[in-house]
Amino acid sequence: MVSLLLVEDNPANAEMLRRRLERRGFEVHVTADGSDALAAITRVAPDLILMDLGLPGMDGLEVTRRLKADPARRRIPVIALTAHALRTDEARALEAGCDA
Repeated sequence: MVSLLLVEDNPANAEMLRRRLERRGFEVHVTADGSDALAAITRVAPDLILMDLGLPGMDGLEVTRRLKADPARRRIPVIALTAHALRTDEARALEAGCDA
């Protein structure tokens, strides 16, 4: 089973995505902020991360930068989630290390 970490601060969005992903066979772990996400990455060792970029405190871009700076964890693919769909947002996500 593929382990997925969903980092999403909106409870309704997190619940909807969690249910959909679990129905498709993913083992889903959910966290709502950047600091908890970094701890969960170490604890869970997910195969994939869905990262909300607009998190309170440490945003998803900074979490991704820290993740990708760690040789032991940089291989984990990160897919950016955001309500902001401008090209500049996409470029910022890719610069931070998001894979998609």
